[in-house]
Amino acid sequence: MTSESVQPLSGPSRRTVVAAVGAAGLTVALTACGSEDKASDPSTEQDAGGGATNEGGGSSAGAGAGGAALAKTTDIPEGSGKIFKDEKVVVSQPAAGDYKAFSTICTHQNCPMVDLKDDVISCACHGSQFSVLDGSVKKGPAVKPLEAKKVTVNGDSITLA
Repeated sequence: MTSESVQPLSGPSRRTVVAAVGAAGLTVALTACGSEDKASDPSTEQDAGGGATNEGGGSSAGAGAGGAALAKTTDIPEGSGKIFKDEKVVVSQPAAGDYKAFSTICTHQNCPMVDLKDDVISCACHGSQFSVLDGSVKKGPAVKPLEAKKVTVNGDSITLA
């Protein structure tokens, strides 16, 4: 009777396993912080052009939907704005009697924004900052401006169109 020696099968070394786990974690982290440029959502693309004058003497910009009365003109400070969380919109008054509105959804990764200081709205998720006066990006990682929403001014009432 012969006895064969049993030799263990060799598997990956501990170093190989740790390196693979680290690489997988890095891949997940980079994917989570990546930009949405590759898979662009058409609903977040917009024209960053100016507004058009309406019957109330204010202005409106971009496309929007709704019809809900938001505020009185006296509620929107000149040179700044006011956030309406439920409607996911910020209304601003860049100059006296000129009213604009923008989405409060960050164009970087669609996080809702509720932090408005002076004329800058900030995203708590990744730190992007936008001007509420024209929707432009003040600080990245976002590269697209805020989506413009249409507002109408009738007398002293501002309505989301």
